[in-house]
Amino acid sequence: MSESKFNKAVEIIQALPKEGPIKPSQDDQLFFYSYFKQATIGDVNTTRPGMLDFVGKAKWDAWNKVKGTSKEDARQKYVDKLLEVH
Repeated sequence: MSESKFNKAVEIIQALPKEGPIKPSQDDQLFFYSYFKQATIGDVNTTRPGMLDFVGKAKWDAWNKVKGTSKEDARQKYVDKLLEVH
């Protein structure tokens, strides 16, 4: 998966209007978040947020679940998911 295709997919996801025809579910949004972080940073590198930060914990948990995925595979999964929900 080329980095340019991945970057284009990221642009598309980030440009989706909140009230547009394509509305990724919460699970889809966490999927995109986790694989974006894995593709750009690698394995989770922060401590898990505190118990009152529900959104932060959900994001951290999603990212932690894909630990060990290569950046290349993470980019591929991100693009494949975009094609699936589009």
